[in-house]
Amino acid sequence: MSRVLAAMAALAVVVSSFAISSNMALGHERRNVGPYEFEVGFLNEPAFAGTINGIDLTITDTRASNKPVEGVEKTLSAEVTSGGLRPLAITLVTRFDMPGQYAGYFVPTKEGTYTFRLRGKVESTDVDEKFESGPGRFNDVRSPSDLQYPTKVPTGAELSAGLADIRSSLDQLRVLAIVAIALAVLVPLGLGIRMRRR
Repeated sequence: MSRVLAAMAALAVVVSSFAISSNMALGHERRNVGPYEFEVGFLNEPAFAGTINGIDLTITDTRASNKPVEGVEKTLSAEVTSGGLRPLAITLVTRFDMPGQYAGYFVPTKEGTYTFRLRGKVESTDVDEKFESGPGRFNDVRSPSDLQYPTKVPTGAELSAGLADIRSSLDQLRVLAIVAIALAVLVPLGLGIRMRRR
């Protein structure tokens, strides 16, 4: 009886590991581009601000029973954008021992929506496609604060925003200090001039 339970437990572990690994692919968007299927998402899902991540790209040929397409790191360019900022070019590299799979590494520094753009050629097919994170596609970048324990550590973007607030406050204090010094000098001079006229 104990052998049967041990075998069932081992089977449950194996099945759950397949379920977990298959969930990784659920966080990707699949799209046909000509005769190819593109699967795009983040390398690490869920994606967290301040941690290394990147684009995860898989390309298969739908005409040849989803055969992996190799060599596109030489013919496709990739970039990432977020928050209306200037795009960042990311270099596609092949993933070791994973034909048809590519990665482009970067560190997302702010939570929110990210868009990957792929341009160039896959074999003879022209490509210009945008893949945007969001519901039904792949996950947006999240703040790591929910997972931090015991102390919450601000992200780089949060620190930058805090420093910008401090700089703004210091600029306001500098202006007030200049006005106060000017008043401290001008008021006694004005009083002295009035007294001399009397």
